[in-house]
Amino acid sequence: MVPWACGIDGCDAVFEDVESAVLHQTREHQRHECKVCGTIVPDGYFAIRHAFDEHTRAEYVRAYDADSAAVRRREQVKREIESEANLQTVVERLDESP
Repeated sequence: MVPWACGIDGCDAVFEDVESAVLHQTREHQRHECKVCGTIVPDGYFAIRHAFDEHTRAEYVRAYDADSAAVRRREQVKREIESEANLQTVVERLDESP
């Protein structure tokens, strides 16, 4: 099994499973304010999911001054997490006390 790195602002935390990485991002890092709509979301996976599920790629590019490579990179991260993670487990674990 390949370890999962946090990846937020140079955080070097590494986890054995993707669910633990997403939980870490949600619990241990500051929230992110979407530059498109102002919604506050957990940084990392949930911020990426919000950006690409709620907004167009063009809105993301304009708001974040991103290029196509940045969009593709985040879309790939989102696909990888969603193909590996049991997001129901993440939600259940978030509902538990830390």
